[in-house]
Amino acid sequence: MHRRLTYRASKFLTLTGSTGKASTRFYHCYPRTMAGNTGPEKLIFAPAGNSSTLQAEQYTKGALDRSHLSSNPLTQFHDWFKYAQDNGVYQPETVNFSTAELPSGRVSSRVVYLKELDSKGFVIYSNWGTSRKASDVASNPHAALTFWWRELERQVRVEGKVERMTNEESQVYYDTRIRGSRLGAWASRQSEVLKDREQLEGWVQEVEKRFEGQDKIPVPDFWGGLRVIPDVIEFWQGRPSRLHDRFKFTKDESAEGGWRVERLSP
Repeated sequence: MHRRLTYRASKFLTLTGSTGKASTRFYHCYPRTMAGNTGPEKLIFAPAGNSSTLQAEQYTKGALDRSHLSSNPLTQFHDWFKYAQDNGVYQPETVNFSTAELPSGRVSSRVVYLKELDSKGFVIYSNWGTSRKASDVASNPHAALTFWWRELERQVRVEGKVERMTNEESQVYYDTRIRGSRLGAWASRQSEVLKDREQLEGWVQEVEKRFEGQDKIPVPDFWGGLRVIPDVIEFWQGRPSRLHDRFKFTKDESAEGGWRVERLSP
């Protein structure tokens, strides 16, 4: 009998629908001894729980009830984020950001940092000139964010429309970056093909010479903030036997507080 023990891995899975809206979720793959497989060779395979030594990891660190939630999902996110900061979550601002190009519907995802949360939505910063996310958003203004806080067994999914922040708004954040990062924003032609590392370093040297002796560096007109204005936010708390607690907030002006709240089946 052929037996193969594979390794554990984690992954984000992103799908896009006919409307162009992208949706991303975080999943685990776990080790499994496999026998008698047919079809493509399984390099990663999740256990069905038949062996006590290969049981899927159980989530036991919390529960979530409607009474625990704020009526405003941005307030709820802020509360969860602060709790993550205070309870040892490594870089809770790390988030998977997914966009989809139209008309092809091809999805692209990348891990970025949440830099701001304001009363309108979630803010990240990026190159608006040559990046893949910029070209995706130009054809399809819908995007998705997924936060995964393993230490708390919590996930937050956000779906919404993207708007570009003004140069004035972007300058405020840009000025907080170290000089090297500010120059790097000018030098990088994000996602363009490079001949070699020396080509990039040459661009950096050109920018250093251009702004030599200047303390105040303007934000590039091709770089700046991107705000995801949510119309759906889901809060997920892991529970045993995969019977997770899930609550979805959907923007609805007719609902109390402007948001409809629903518990979802796991």
